[in-house]
This record gives sequence, C-alpha cells and structure tokens, in this order.
Amino acid sequence: LGWAAARARLASAGVLDALGAFALRFALPALVFRLIAAQPLGGSFHPSFYGGYLAGGALIFAVVFGLSRLLGGTGAAAGAHATASTVGNLGFLGPPLMLAFLGERGAGPLAMAILAEIMVLLSVGAVFMGGWRSTGAGAGWVVLRATVLNPVLVAIVLGAAVAATGVATPVPLDRFLGLLGGAAAPTALFALGGALALRHIDRATALSAAAITVAKLVAYPVVVGFVLAHLARVEPFWVQAGVLLAALPSAGNVYVVAQRYAADADRVSAAIVLSTTVSVVTVPVAAWLITQ
Repeated sequence: LGWAAARARLASAGVLDALGAFALRFALPALVFRLIAAQPLGGSFHPSFYGGYLAGGALIFAVVFGLSRLLGGTGAAAGAHATASTVGNLGFLGPPLMLAFLGERGAGPLAMAILAEIMVLLSVGAVFMGGWRSTGAGAGWVVLRATVLNPVLVAIVLGAAVAATGVATPVPLDRFLGLLGGAAAPTALFALGGALALRHIDRATALSAAAITVAKLVAYPVVVGFVLAHLARVEPFWVQAGVLLAALPSAGNVYVVAQRYAADADRVSAAIVLSTTVSVVTVPVAAWLITQ
C-alpha cells in the first residue's frame, strides 16, 4: 500500500519521512518496551541463543569481508559489504513481523538479535570502514552515540529493567503504550513501502548489490539456523526466531555509516534497496519454512 501510494503521488517523501520517524522514535519503542516488560526476564533472554546468533553473524561477516578483499575491494569497502550482509532492519521490520509470526514471545529473540547486530557487528564494521584513521574519530563518535541513543535499544534496556523488578506497568501507562505500539506495524511498513517506490538501483552496482543480498537473505539465515540447531542446540522456537530475524533485509543505518566513512556507500545503498525489495518474497518463504 505504501509503495502504491508513493507511485501514485498520494504520499510525498515528506509524509513518508514523518511516518518513518514516528514509527522509529515512538511506536516501535512503545511496542518493544511493552512486550519485554510484560514477560519474565528469564524467558526473554537466552545466552545460548545470543551466542549462536552472534557466531552465525560473525562467520558471514568474516566470509563476506574476505571475499570482498580477494576481489580487490579496499578494507573500508569490504567492511561496508560485510556489515550490510549481517546487520538487518531489525528495529524497523523486526517488531511487526516477529509479532505476526511468533507472537509476543518473539520479543526476547528480537532484543538479543538487536544487541548482537547493532552493538557488536555494526560497531566492528564501523572500525573496518574507518580503517582506524584519525579522520574517522568524528564518525566513530556519531556511530557510538546513535547506537546508545537508538530508541528501540533504549526501549529494550528499560523493558528489561522493568521485567527484572517484577513490577507490573500501571494500567493507564500500559494502555497508552498499547495504543502507541499498535501503530508500529502499519506506519513502519507503509513508510518502508513508500521509500522503496522512490529509490532506484544503478545498473553499475547491481552485481555487488546482488551478492550482498544473497549473503543477507540466504546465507545468513541458513548459517544461523544451522548454528542454533546443531551447535547451540536451542529449542525449535529459538531456531525459528533466529532464522526469521536473520532473513530480514539490510538495515538503512549501514548506509549512514558507510557514507560517513566514504566506504562504497553507493553499493551499500543499492544492496539495501535490493535486499528490501527481494525480502518481500523471501521473508514470507522463510517464515513458511520454519513453521512447517
């Protein structure tokens, strides 16, 4: 619907930006906080799942980085490609999709996936993109600040704190958060669809974008599923959650970091657009496969 509205010029870029900002800064944090705060802390956080999910992401990161370097890419470009292959659009797409496919219990895996990808893989990727140059200090501070002040990440921390205390959220506040969080899925997905209609992929970067897309949408969920099922040996629910989270398309904040460091930002942008477009098909397929 968002794509059709943008193509028909019923929703301008300004409207889509406003919807996206509302979803990211208000609706999604309210949804995530409410889901995590309402569950026992032990049921939301699973050390073996976190370790297995992070290990799968680290393996894909290393493989993509190495291949990019072998094909002649610079260290900064290889870091950008590896980050785009392992950091998914969890904050924007994660809550509505996890809620739809796995219910409220999906808040725990989502929180740990965000901690693994945003706090670890994105940070490591930023180091490679910056190349440890002194000129990257300013951008490094921007990355650190954006990570610490990420609204969804803050909601995870606050929700976990409330869950740890065992104190129930006051009824008026819970109803308010429920009303606000209920707007997360329609606004986030509408804004994303509209954004896709306004962006195009340059043919010169299509091959690189396609390779990153395959790594993100196919290799990453397969590796995460294998690690969680056969090495970490977690319960089927956690395997399903890990595969679905890993199957999400590349995150837009990777482009922001790549642009800051001049680390092949054009190809990263193309990979984000392509992976998001292709995920319209692959994410439902992944969800169908894991629920069989």
